Amino acid sequence: MRVRMAAWGWGISQDSAETRVGACAYHLTMTLSPALFAAIAVALQGPNVPPTAGPPIHNGRAGELAVRPPRLSGPVVVDGVLDEPMWGSASVLTGFSQFTPIDGVAAADSTEVLVWYSASALHVGIRAFDGSGAVRSTLADRDKIFSDDHVQLFLSTFNDGRQASFFAVNPLGIQADGAVNEGGRSACNGFNCATQTREGPDLSQDFVWQSKGRLTATGYEVEVTIPFKSIRFQQGKSQTWGINVLRVVQRSGQEQSWAPAKRASSFLSQSGKLEGLTDLQAGLVLDVVPTVTSRVDGATGGSKWQYGGGTPEVGGNVRFGLTSNLTLNATANPDFSQVESDAGQFSFDPRQALFFAERRPFFLDGNEQFDVPNRLVYTRRIVQPVVATKLTGKVSGTQIGVIAAVDERVASRHGEHPLFGVLRLSRDLGPGSRIGALWTEQQDGPDANRVVDVDGRLVLGGIHSFTAQAALAHDERDGVTRNAPLWSLGYRRDGRAFRARYTVGGIDPDFRTRSGFISRTGVAQANVAHSYTWLRAGRTVEALTGEVVLDGTWQYDDFTSGGAMQDRKLHFNMNARFKGGWTAGASLLDENFGYEPALYSNYRLLDTDGALLPFTGTARIPNRDYLVSLNSPAFPKVQFNAFLLWGKDENFLEWASGDILWITAGATFRPTSQLRVNLNFSRQSVNRPTDGSRVLVQMVPRARVEYQLSRSLQLRFVSQYPIEEAAALRDDGRTGLPIVFANATGGYTTAGARRSANLRNDVLVSYLPTPGTIVYVGYGASHTERDFTD
Repeated sequence: MRVRMAAWGWGISQDSAETRVGACAYHLTMTLSPALFAAIAVALQGPNVPPTAGPPIHNGRAGELAVRPPRLSGPVVVDGVLDEPMWGSASVLTGFSQFTPIDGVAAADSTEVLVWYSASALHVGIRAFDGSGAVRSTLADRDKIFSDDHVQLFLSTFNDGRQASFFAVNPLGIQADGAVNEGGRSACNGFNCATQTREGPDLSQDFVWQSKGRLTATGYEVEVTIPFKSIRFQQGKSQTWGINVLRVVQRSGQEQSWAPAKRASSFLSQSGKLEGLTDLQAGLVLDVVPTVTSRVDGATGGSKWQYGGGTPEVGGNVRFGLTSNLTLNATANPDFSQVESDAGQFSFDPRQALFFAERRPFFLDGNEQFDVPNRLVYTRRIVQPVVATKLTGKVSGTQIGVIAAVDERVASRHGEHPLFGVLRLSRDLGPGSRIGALWTEQQDGPDANRVVDVDGRLVLGGIHSFTAQAALAHDERDGVTRNAPLWSLGYRRDGRAFRARYTVGGIDPDFRTRSGFISRTGVAQANVAHSYTWLRAGRTVEALTGEVVLDGTWQYDDFTSGGAMQDRKLHFNMNARFKGGWTAGASLLDENFGYEPALYSNYRLLDTDGALLPFTGTARIPNRDYLVSLNSPAFPKVQFNAFLLWGKDENFLEWASGDILWITAGATFRPTSQLRVNLNFSRQSVNRPTDGSRVLVQMVPRARVEYQLSRSLQLRFVSQYPIEEAAALRDDGRTGLPIVFANATGGYTTAGARRSANLRNDVLVSYLPTPGTIVYVGYGASHTERDFTD
């Protein structure tokens, strides 16, 4: 029971089965029996005055998940102090349950979330109680709060149980935001996918909203205001939204959920509801951001260092809300020089292209609307747009995403402006289920590419899901026309303990997409995986998951004609989560790879008499690798991770067996609340087992230093130094002859030793008062080294 007497500031606050006693400037919380309270009320107010009604309380563990927040008005100052009169009438969400590592049990910490709304905004207040004095908070950059204690808010504004706007705040009110678009994806740690977690948010979107927090004697308190004009929501006089709140406690490594969600199926579909939201006013949504940039490039010219450029360039961005759920973005001559450079990656398998995520702000806004299986939309194909427009939102229950762009001539094969068009439609068929369609087109002079796609996901019983995709690509290039398919089928069972997934798919060798990203064409793949999780509440090992994976790869034409499998993999994975947030993984990888002649079509052997002999390779290479990984919890000053793989693997450069050692290690140091130092190091080496000599070594050391001068002002330094060294190639384990590369004229070039390195340093001072408004000054320098030995 909760009763508030405003004149005296007395009240009762009940959280699950726990009663909390505390004090603040405006009220004292204490426990009173109903009879005693009634007697006091009669004595103070007289027998004819009824007691003041308290705010509605919604206990998640009691299943009180339907929330009808009050519509209130009044001036609000977002200062982290919940002292406005409206907070006393707000709906109270309490009674949290643990989600990770053990779901379904009562949360160890007490949390109150207060919710009310005005005509133009949703208001959320957070009281996170923590008597340990170990609350972790830093003055971090946006979206960099996940090593702190924080609270996450999920708003499913279309009430579809599949997607949600995501807002998170740390104890100081520092923000993270984005979108969750559930599609049944797995969380993996390197090669090890033996984990079961909720799908994480895409942090690419930045909303305009207000938040501020403060540490208190009993934990921390945060005040949040989310203007309706900053988010998309359905049209209608009265609305129902999905809502859930998740609290992350770093000292215990726990996630605590208001809606008692299970570790199975969709996290969003288990949310509560905000009901009776009426007459929401988004107002005019119009952001006009002019840009003026100047860039100076320096390089050696003969014996002197020469500079060029420096001419200011004018551009801009416009964001206009056509309706409450439909937004138009446009940009002209955008500048992306403030975007952090991509981290270096290893090319572990030369048959697969490396993927680099999109980082440019214009393309990130509404990016979840273009989420298509097999990455058939990849906006980095648009290198440097001259002009571009984007329409995203929802109309009559159908999600819409449209992109039209004119690229710079530098991206053209014919000296013209490449043109891009993308249309994505998706419609929900129930909680977690959907059907989607895609059309993409790219035109570059006489060259043209078009892809059409239909894909869908059907969820049954909450834990069973079926997926399907079929796409057809039409490509015209250099007078050659190709039409080719891509397809896939899948089934998943996402139970709390037992999980299974079965997938099969294929990509025709002639499938081409110039608006998407396909890492490897001309293959078909089938995958079967079973896993089981043991949950052990109160034990040192809180969760233990074992997984067995069977994976096969065929050349596409062999698969369609019933031919033999090319690559066979059997993986045994184990993941453990320890008390306090430690996680560790281990894997045994038993694999067998088949020779692919097309990959070595220009390889020849140089005989002792100078003659060129064919390179035949070895029919099959057996592998056995071992993998271990370790991730620490977020300690107050440091967090670290390590990954190690070793064993027998394929030496792709010589198509022979190799001894592989792959190490990745990283650490984040937080010596003060404003300074973050992130260090990462990756190293991969391949040696010949015949004599132990080195074939290849790749190293990527990377350092990132951030100093948060204030909430909106940051100094950033990034440095990385990728190094690659390869020995002269030979036909190891067979003839021992040198390998050369044949050319079309009958000659050859030697496959001699080589070394390359590139030191890149970037410094950026940025002022970001609100998303979309930024002032920055940056400097970047690059030094490339190349050395070839015949």
